[in-house]
Amino acid sequence: MQSYEVEVKALLGSAERMEEVRRAMRAADPACTLQSRNKQLNHYFEGNTLGRLSETAAQYLSAEARVRLQDFVARAKEFSVRTREKDGEVFLVVKVSVGDDTSANGVSRMEFEEKVPLTLTELDALVLSAGFAYQAKWSREREEYVCKGVNVTLDKNAGYGWLAEFERVVDDPTKVNEAQRDIRALMETLGVAELPQDRLERMFAFYNAHWEEYYGTEKIFMIE
Repeated sequence: MQSYEVEVKALLGSAERMEEVRRAMRAADPACTLQSRNKQLNHYFEGNTLGRLSETAAQYLSAEARVRLQDFVARAKEFSVRTREKDGEVFLVVKVSVGDDTSANGVSRMEFEEKVPLTLTELDALVLSAGFAYQAKWSREREEYVCKGVNVTLDKNAGYGWLAEFERVVDDPTKVNEAQRDIRALMETLGVAELPQDRLERMFAFYNAHWEEYYGTEKIFMIE
């Protein structure tokens, strides 16, 4: 079964603003507690087709994962391919846009994320061998919470500074709009403003052009 990721981002910037949001979550939902804390490396790729990647990666995927990825191949008009290292585990990630959103930063996306028995370097080499090229490499520290039924992450991103992501994952495309409403209602309760898609795209483009300057550092930039 495919899953649909509904995600809205908010740029917090400073650690002080992040602390304000953390306190607001606990005030809004006393059951809200830290679920996990981790460090991630995320490598983004561009080019080629999902079909070739699906064939190249098949030997490292479960039978169920191969079927899901093949379904993405049949559906995808716009997609984003990534590799991820999270606390020593490595994942192949594919995100496909739903509606008019972009696969890289859109609000509603189908998501494939599968653990593979490879190192990040080995998985990168596999993706490159399927005809893709590096778009950018990202690094972040992440805190994960659940607040009023919404998954909330507080991310310290190289380049961006602190960023909040509000997410629900649904298994039915008819539930996407309801999930968006729930997320935005929580954000309003917390006093958090959505990062406009056009500004997010400008930030994303700037980072992609300068990622080697920021990857693995605490340096940030400001793009309006």
